[in-house]
Amino acid sequence: MSVTNYVLWCYILSYSGPLLSALPLPFPPASTSLLISNMGPEEMTKSEYKEKGGFRASAFVFVLVALENMGFVANMVSLVLYFGYVMYFNISAAANTLTNFMGSTFLLSLLGGFISDTFLSRFTTSLLFGFFEVLGLALVTIQAYSKDLHPTYCGKSSCIKGGMAVMLYASLALLALGSGGVKGALPALGGDQFDQKDPKEAKALARFFNWLLLSTTLGACIGVTGIVWVSTEKDWYWGFFISTVATFIGFVVLALGKPYYRLREPTPSDSPIIRIAQVIAVAIKNRRLALPENPDELFEMNEKEKVFREETISHTNQFRCLDKAAIVTNDSKLTPWTVCTVTQVEEVKILTRMLPILGSTIIMNTCMAQLQTFSVQQGNIMDRHLGKKEVPAPSIPVIPLAFMSILIPIYELFFVPFARKITHHPSGITQLQRIGVGLVLSAISMTVAGVVEVKRRNQALKDITKPISLFWLSFQYGIFGIADMFTLVGLLEFFYKEAPVCMRSLSTSFTWLSLSFGYFLSTLFVNIINSVTKRITPSKQGWLHGLDLNQNNLNLFYWFLAILSSLNFVNYLYWASWYKYTPEEPDPDTKPKDLSTGPPLAKEENTLDGGAKETNDAPSSVQTEDAKQ
Repeated sequence: MSVTNYVLWCYILSYSGPLLSALPLPFPPASTSLLISNMGPEEMTKSEYKEKGGFRASAFVFVLVALENMGFVANMVSLVLYFGYVMYFNISAAANTLTNFMGSTFLLSLLGGFISDTFLSRFTTSLLFGFFEVLGLALVTIQAYSKDLHPTYCGKSSCIKGGMAVMLYASLALLALGSGGVKGALPALGGDQFDQKDPKEAKALARFFNWLLLSTTLGACIGVTGIVWVSTEKDWYWGFFISTVATFIGFVVLALGKPYYRLREPTPSDSPIIRIAQVIAVAIKNRRLALPENPDELFEMNEKEKVFREETISHTNQFRCLDKAAIVTNDSKLTPWTVCTVTQVEEVKILTRMLPILGSTIIMNTCMAQLQTFSVQQGNIMDRHLGKKEVPAPSIPVIPLAFMSILIPIYELFFVPFARKITHHPSGITQLQRIGVGLVLSAISMTVAGVVEVKRRNQALKDITKPISLFWLSFQYGIFGIADMFTLVGLLEFFYKEAPVCMRSLSTSFTWLSLSFGYFLSTLFVNIINSVTKRITPSKQGWLHGLDLNQNNLNLFYWFLAILSSLNFVNYLYWASWYKYTPEEPDPDTKPKDLSTGPPLAKEENTLDGGAKETNDAPSSVQTEDAKQ
């Protein structure tokens, strides 16, 4: 089906409610389709609200995630070979091209998150960027098919130039834009199908992120076996073509699920970037003003504004310098760029508290980049036979994926209920604890990777005709796969649940931002390591030079990352113990008072973490305690 038809179908399926209702499908009538514009169950009947959302709605998201990741993960692990053997990049150039592409993909998730929080619904944003993703895959397929668009070998770090280079980089740019934008909007769309104010749905939200990872894993298993085999054994363009078709079908399925979704329509005035900029600008402007002794004297939204807001957030004592944005002076005009509300200031504080957690996971994702570049190149020169069958090197990640496919249901069905009885936490253990486990395992994985590389290289130098088995790489892949199971889900749930409602897409994109920085940092490390080691080694060759891995010191690079990961974990422990979880959302049946009219004074009690536990004798929507880890 052509791209034009894809756009047409997305338009029809997204906006023709009467047409959908006439189809012989198990859809509810279009008249009951609900667009939730900052509304919760209190603004509608329970039956209207309950018939939308939940796992029935998120099932469409799971299907898209599985189909889209079939191609995406297959490309993650095999493109380094495509760049090397078809486009004639050398070892480091192929690895850096892939990591730059992956880094750009995850960085662009911020764009998808911003648009879906500000201008378009998360559903529409996913379809829009889905179009670019399918178009990018189609262009990659065309270049892989046409021999006239392939360069000839030249012996340089890169042999591609002219129109061929334009075609390659343009298709990769479209693919990165589309895939990144979808990743910025889709997890939040799925999370929106569960109401955190409902205890049952709050538990279901924790399950949603586990099943989201399972869907990714199952799709990836097919990708790194079936699609990779087709690409490497038949022809590259067949693998790209299958990825294009599967991704297209996934977005059609997502569009078909529209009648079931709880959709939140954003407004430009809720732009998270603008709200953050307002707080920073006003705080700088008021930097010379003294803070009031009582936080209740700071400005809060009035009743008219509350109609358009889902929540108020109680004041905290961290980052008091930002509180100056909420100071009201005698000559203040109550405009967004002259005074901000306490809720708006607290939104910025929440995002600021998240940044050290985000930064602490970057090194782990730098480690993951090595498993998709250098480890694949290792596997390509090892013994790839399984009995009489020869396994494609990019298919080795199926081992950790298979582990994860088994461990995720066990974790969800057995470990979480058991841990929940002990910790009384909806997710069994906190999100930060999950992330910490993943960081430890990633350091172990890099240590093992270095040991395996020593064994592989020694055997190759001893007798290159008898390489060790490819499955020695399964140790590093398996350990890192379990690490990823803990960390990725922990990050997605952490950034979604901790973020203010109007910033959840942007916040969820922080997970992908960490991946982006990790890939870019991998490129930087490779270049720096090569530059430094060329000067200090007796051979005057870098650790990662040329085309022959047997003449490299990849094991030293792996151990460098293992040491860095260990130091990073110590850094993470500090920030995780410092972090204070966002207070639970207030009871929706309790109407908040207008703090701008002068509410009763709040009493504060000191807490061990340096924050404040606020109590109020008068009714208030913000009578919550600082949540504890």
